[in-house]
Parts: sequence; C-alpha cells; structure tokens
Amino acid sequence: MARETAPSESVDDVDAVTQAVLTASRLLVAVSARSLAHVEDRVTLPQFRMLVVLSTRGTTKLVTLAELLHVAPSTAMRMLDRLITAGLADRKTNPDNRRETLLRLTDEGHRTVENVTARRREEITAIVQRLAPHQRTALINALTDFNKAGGEPPAPLDESTGLHPLGWGDSTTKS
Repeated sequence: MARETAPSESVDDVDAVTQAVLTASRLLVAVSARSLAHVEDRVTLPQFRMLVVLSTRGTTKLVTLAELLHVAPSTAMRMLDRLITAGLADRKTNPDNRRETLLRLTDEGHRTVENVTARRREEITAIVQRLAPHQRTALINALTDFNKAGGEPPAPLDESTGLHPLGWGDSTTKS
C-alpha cells in the first residue's frame, strides 16, 4: 500500500521523495500517452523518442542513435525501418564513409514531433497553471536538480517561442 507523506516529514526522506517522483512519473507517462493518441496508429512511445532524438540532433549515425536511446543498433534499425515505412524518417549513405548510414527526419517526421510536443505542452501547462507561483518556482528548482542528478541535459530552447520543448536527447552535439 502506498504511503502518504505527512507535510511535517523531512524532505530528506528518500522514500518519500522516491514515492513523489514515482507518482509524478505516472502522471507524465499518462500525459505522454495522451499526446501520442492521435498518432498511435503510426508511432509507439519508443519510436516517438527516436523521432525526438533525430529532431534535436539532426542527421545522425545509426550507432550514435542507438547509443543515445540505450538500445542495440539492430533494435534501432528495426525501429527506424518502421519510421521510414510510415514516412517519418529516412536514411542515406554517408558520403564521407560509404559504410555508414545517416538518419534524419522527413518533413512529416518534424511535423509529428511538433504536433505531439504541442499537445503535451498544452496539457502540462494546464496542470502547472493550477500551482501557486511559489510552487512553480520550487518545481523548477527541484526538477532542474533532479535532471542534473540523473544526467539528463536541459531541453534545447525553442528559438521561435523562447520555450524548452519536451522530449529526450542531447541537442548539444551533432553527429
């Protein structure tokens, strides 16, 4: 049975923090699933993660993509094959090394990432608006520290909106 955390308990209680993060992750998974609902006939959550990595990194080698997704290259290739069939990604031979395959999103792949991310942003915005300003500030600080502790780099800034899109992947380097 889940343990409710009393407000008076110490925030250093690892079990209480873990429980709160697990609950929040359940909420975020639900938001993610709902944001993918309109494309679920074409894209699974792991495939969407691949699309987001390709979106943030640009043209990428298969081996690099597999490393970023923490999957075997053969698994990444199977996922990619499905995305190519759906018209969301394509591949080409690296002109600098004919043994390498370069992967990228199609225009439809970019639109898919943008649409799903916009749906996710809208739902998360609605949730965040229910928080008081001081709670929002505390959440920003806590999540920033949590992401650093977990090794997740900050999401890239969307130049058109000044906002950070939701998604996975390291956008700081290009392959």
